[in-house]
Amino acid sequence: MTARIISNADSNLFKFSHGTDVKALQFRTSLRNQPIKRKLKFRVFCSIKEREREDFAEKQRILNGLDVKGQLKEKESVGEVENGDGEVGFDLDWPPWKNLPQRYKLIGTTSLAFVICNMDKVNLSIAIIPMSHQFGWNASVAGLVQSSFFWGYALSQLPGGWLARIFGGRKVLEVGVIVWSLATALVPIVAGFMPGLILCRILVGIGEGVSPSAATDMIARTIPIAERSRAVSFVFGGLSVGSVLGLLLAPPLIENYGWGSVFYIFGSLGIAWFSIFQFFKEDKPPLAAAYPSWPQSFPMNKSLKSSLNDLGSSVKDVPWREFFKSKAVWAMIYAHFCGSWGHYTCLSWIPTYFSEELNLDLTEAAWVSVLPPLASIFVTSIASQLADSLIAKGVETTVVRKICQTIAFISPATCMILSSLDLGLSPWTVVLILTGGLALSSFALSGLYCTHQDISPEYASVLLGITNTVGAVPGIIGVALTGYLLDSTHSWGMSLFAPSIFFYLTGTIVWLALASSKPQDFSKSD
Repeated sequence: MTARIISNADSNLFKFSHGTDVKALQFRTSLRNQPIKRKLKFRVFCSIKEREREDFAEKQRILNGLDVKGQLKEKESVGEVENGDGEVGFDLDWPPWKNLPQRYKLIGTTSLAFVICNMDKVNLSIAIIPMSHQFGWNASVAGLVQSSFFWGYALSQLPGGWLARIFGGRKVLEVGVIVWSLATALVPIVAGFMPGLILCRILVGIGEGVSPSAATDMIARTIPIAERSRAVSFVFGGLSVGSVLGLLLAPPLIENYGWGSVFYIFGSLGIAWFSIFQFFKEDKPPLAAAYPSWPQSFPMNKSLKSSLNDLGSSVKDVPWREFFKSKAVWAMIYAHFCGSWGHYTCLSWIPTYFSEELNLDLTEAAWVSVLPPLASIFVTSIASQLADSLIAKGVETTVVRKICQTIAFISPATCMILSSLDLGLSPWTVVLILTGGLALSSFALSGLYCTHQDISPEYASVLLGITNTVGAVPGIIGVALTGYLLDSTHSWGMSLFAPSIFFYLTGTIVWLALASSKPQDFSKSD
């Protein structure tokens, strides 16, 4: 591909042409009343597809650099043109992200890590069906295997934040990705040995559990405040994309190459990500110097002992006792627990429910399992706009949060009641009902998940760590209990839907009674 720019200083005329037999584009400049600079520097990005074979001599001239009256020298991909007429050849910048700021590359690769994160989280919810048939597991054992992920996930929430403060989010994210990826790839090898299988899934949970805190630390240290909201949305939006991709890719891989292929392939993606991520470095000098309000993490040149002492001091400064004296905090804790019960049990068991109860084959079950996260993306945008609009019109913030969270609880509860009753509904009608209910639960992002910042911006991350830790417990208890109840009652209504309905309804009552978005003073009392 070649491109030429022809300049004539006397006529103030520029011509741009591409390839051969291409009509020149001409445009006049407004330089008539202005002095002509001796040199013109330019950089051109061209994406026109080459349609004809270029002349060999023309190629050689471009490669070697063209002479402008015998004086032109090729300077990388930037050309310099003396006054007068001349033709210039130049190189194109490739790949297109070559000139992006380094922080954007970091955010893009971090979002990709979160895509892989949820692919490795949901792969077992599909693979558990053929694995149960091969190893003769009943629902109780299958529930135990699936819940083991959440053991590690719950235990690593707060430690992940502490480690990110000591060593930096980048290092913690790298370790987290490599740990969960290797553990994922080992699942087919140890699947016949139950303790080994459970240990691998615990390690997957630990690796993924430290990742949100690590990403938050990277964003805080790398992204200026004006860009941070978009960065957070882009990074954590990778989770929804990962759920969709995992549920779509797992069935064809299992049907064509066996269930083990899902773990080998998905695990190798994380290992490949780790290798590629080593080429992306943080901006130097640190961007924090350019932004006075930049959050500061512990300096990396401090000794480990000094960093641990500083961390211990910062933990002691957190008003833990005052948190648990607040009714609003307890409302957030219980609401997070209730919402997570419905989310995690459905995430783990809905594909099996679609397959066994609605008699859908593996591929159909996986495809329809994609519908709730896809619909959630749409609902989330509506919920956020509605909430911001109501607040802008003067509606009290607490009222808005209560409305959104109530929708997030009542909608799935109602749809689960309809699905569990014997109303003679067709399987696809049940699928649509459950999809709508689970999608509307995304209103929680404009309800519960905004309340942490509402009541205390200073301690929002700590409060989220507390409620998120409690919110991971249903993944341990609820997923396993669902399998046990299914074996005992042989009823999906009693095992999967009834507990979720109970927590959705009680969560609504507690939220309406105790929740508040009014700023609270958590200063330690003497």
